[in-house]
Amino acid sequence: KERRKRKKKKKKKKKELRKRRRKRREKKRKEKGKGEKREKKGEESRKGKKRKRERRKEDRRRREEKKREKKRGERRRRKERRGKEKGKKRKKGEEKTKRREGKGWK
Repeated sequence: KERRKRKKKKKKKKKELRKRRRKRREKKRKEKGKGEKREKKGEESRKGKKRKRERRKEDRRRREEKKREKKRGERRRRKERRGKEKGKKRKKGEEKTKRREGKGWK
């Protein structure tokens, strides 16, 4: 007796599966007749998400800044800092002189 060898089923790649799933979903959506509306809604929500992400980034940056200032013990009001000139102006003859290591320029 000869046994027939069964052909091994080819495993589908995830990309293909995803494509098939999307096709099926779109087909169902078209049957319901709500396709265009939903697509528009999707665009809107994406815009909102983008804005949210930007806002979160800003908040995180602000929090980090606050923390840094607190560590240095200089949590002054923003207004004061805004009004202050950036650094002391050097006279014509002077050149940059380094302060202690890692403390920047005087």
